[in-house]
Amino acid sequence: MAEKEYRIERDSLGEVPVPADALWGAQTQRAVENFPISGIRFPRTFIRALGLIKYAAAKANLELGLLDETLANAIMQAAMEVAEGKWDDQFPIDIFQTGSGTSTNMNANEVISNRANILLGGKPGTKSPVHPNDHVNRGQSSNDVIPSAIHVAAYLEVEEILLPGLRHLHETLVKKAEEWDHLVKTGRTHLMDAMPIRLGQEISGWARQVELGIARIESALPRLAELALGGTAVGTGINTHPEFGKRVAAILSEMTGLPFREAENHFEAQAAQDAAVELSGQLKTVAASLMKFANDMRWMNSGPIAGLAEIKLPALQPGSSIMPGKVNPVIAEAVRMVAAQVFGNDVAINFGGALGDFELNVMLPVIAHNLLQSIKILGNAARVLADKAVAGFDVNVERITSLVDRNPILGTALNPIIGYDKAAEVVKKALREGRTVKEVVVEMGLLTPEEAERILDPRLMTEPGFTKDKVKR
Repeated sequence: MAEKEYRIERDSLGEVPVPADALWGAQTQRAVENFPISGIRFPRTFIRALGLIKYAAAKANLELGLLDETLANAIMQAAMEVAEGKWDDQFPIDIFQTGSGTSTNMNANEVISNRANILLGGKPGTKSPVHPNDHVNRGQSSNDVIPSAIHVAAYLEVEEILLPGLRHLHETLVKKAEEWDHLVKTGRTHLMDAMPIRLGQEISGWARQVELGIARIESALPRLAELALGGTAVGTGINTHPEFGKRVAAILSEMTGLPFREAENHFEAQAAQDAAVELSGQLKTVAASLMKFANDMRWMNSGPIAGLAEIKLPALQPGSSIMPGKVNPVIAEAVRMVAAQVFGNDVAINFGGALGDFELNVMLPVIAHNLLQSIKILGNAARVLADKAVAGFDVNVERITSLVDRNPILGTALNPIIGYDKAAEVVKKALREGRTVKEVVVEMGLLTPEEAERILDPRLMTEPGFTKDKVKR
């Protein structure tokens, strides 16, 4: 194998050998060597956000007369290539690094600088004519770039993956609820038989959970739209133009169609990560919702002989390496694992948000990683759950109907007619003798067969306002 070639670059600490074909520079190389921890890199959306920010910063500096047009255009072209994913392999730094994300900000600055210099006929490593700090990073600090990149990346992921996935799941659940609203089944509380409920009503509860989850996510977006850019090192805006933050936010809004704006208070925007913590909390709530009804579907699918066997989820793959014919609820299981991961991510994000020190939060990379992972896997899980579980499950109508008719808890409907004590006596006798409530209440002379047929109609019990007057009509 040929020996790898290196070029020598210099930074404020001295000389650093950098792979000759790398677009990154000395500071990135130091970080690669300093943080061989997890092998986890920043995701595509974060690199995209960094590229968009560097593009917008160069354009704002050009508009403000702070950057030469030739240099600005080269930086903008290189930054857009980063945003579009052309140089993702040039971002090798582990997420477990300096807490401000300075290494990754400088990674972007060096890649864009070297690429811009190539575009202008120069060579990597020369820092001329485009310098990574003086030109690419002009008017910026890692301390306002990385918090802004978290917000931009998270907003993009929410709009492009999470909300579309949740809306699709909601629509799929609503259709399924409408399809099966005619079917009465046994309700359950404490995992025990309870009063009848229509299958459509049960599914409508799941749909409403998703609908509220969408609203919760949307409610967090106005805070996510605030960007720290313009605050530079500690929030005071040193070494940047007073209009820089506002202009960059406006350019980013124009590019993405999202309502980004300069932070109302730069000290809050850099010292804290409350918007990320807030969004993570809403993600956790959505994860809890998905876990809840994915688990309901697992229970309803259980069997097919010794379980509830009310529904049959689509058979997607063999379920056992030893038991022929076994099929498992794999999508529901995957969704539960996604929810568990989101719960864990939320804990990390909460710690990260709480551990901001004075004028800067120094847990930014781990907040970014966990937040973006939660958004992505929740959005994808919602779509998979809709398409591979909800849309295609079959209903065992015969079994559901037979279980409803044999449910002694139907005796609850007798309370307004014969009183709680007599109704309890009927229910206990029916349970003891393995008979229906309808048979027992007639045998005990408490109702005529016609009255029992009308009052113990399971469908009537699923309607609002079940009262004595209603059942006597």
